[in-house]
Amino acid sequence: MDSLEARLLIADEFFLIAHNDSRGKARLHPAAAGLGLAAGLLGELILSGRITVSDGLVIVLDRRPPADALAHTVLDQLIGEPQHQAIRTWLSFLARTGVTSVGERLARAGVLRRQETRRLLRTSLSYLPVDLNTTAWPATRLRTLLERPDPPTVPDALLLGLVSATGLTREVLWSAGPLAHHRLSVLLPALPAPLKELVGHTEAAVGAAVLRGNP
Repeated sequence: MDSLEARLLIADEFFLIAHNDSRGKARLHPAAAGLGLAAGLLGELILSGRITVSDGLVIVLDRRPPADALAHTVLDQLIGEPQHQAIRTWLSFLARTGVTSVGERLARAGVLRRQETRRLLRTSLSYLPVDLNTTAWPATRLRTLLERPDPPTVPDALLLGLVSATGLTREVLWSAGPLAHHRLSVLLPALPAPLKELVGHTEAAVGAAVLRGNP
């Protein structure tokens, strides 16, 4: 599991937690899944020092392309649309293709396999786990982290923030004790400012989308 953990990025692990199902079905509202993946992709760029989030705006700090192809694409989109800086705009935009873009990245990594299902008028695409233990690992890993005395890393704290913001907490903490729940509640306010703001805007966007009944 260590080698898998080392190569999975924030949005990848969020995808696996949100789609921890043998059929690749999302375990939360589709809008929440998309927004969580969008936030994960932006979070990857914050963690790599390419962008920051401040006062509701996304600010590009470093235009050098990241090594990951999807992160490179997202950064190019941010650079190419300088008139759009609002974090909520980018969350909504990236959420539209989040499942496909991150699902494809996981398929290229051999973690998922893509499956097309042809119906009468349309073709649906899903991403199925290659190994159920592998797809279940991120949620198990986070639960274990919260039950240990050592503080989690910043990337793991961000992932936990996105889990909380999108309503996936039960999927991670379903068998955890009160200490893990308490640690999660104090961990999120201690996130670095750009990540804390990203999580806050994600939670607000999820709430608004679910209230509107967006698919």
